[in-house]
Amino acid sequence: MSSLLTASDLAHEVKVVWLEDPEELDYVRQALDKTPRRRGKPRYHRDGRMIGFTELGDTAEADPDSGLQKRRVFYLLPHDRDAQPEGLYREGAPGEAVDPRTIQPRQVGRKTERSQRGLSAPTVA
Repeated sequence: MSSLLTASDLAHEVKVVWLEDPEELDYVRQALDKTPRRRGKPRYHRDGRMIGFTELGDTAEADPDSGLQKRRVFYLLPHDRDAQPEGLYREGAPGEAVDPRTIQPRQVGRKTERSQRGLSAPTVA
């Protein structure tokens, strides 16, 4: 789902909260998770670690079927480039990966030369 995010999925975002410095990372994975609250750190149920998350404004309505809020979560898995620089993603990146420098509230993150090729690549705006 995360690689298919649209601006309408993010319409109620008001803030991106980083748990780690995004400047240190070539990419983060992004996913749209359902959480019980609009704000605060959501529960994390994946391998690896949460890097950040978004918070929603007061007008965000819960999903009518589940009663949960849809929020973006940014994370990395144990086999991602930051932990294994010579591993599977030495070059290239997972489909849901975006450059964390391109992440803003209500804007889908983008792939850049750095997210696809690594720290030695120049950042493309």
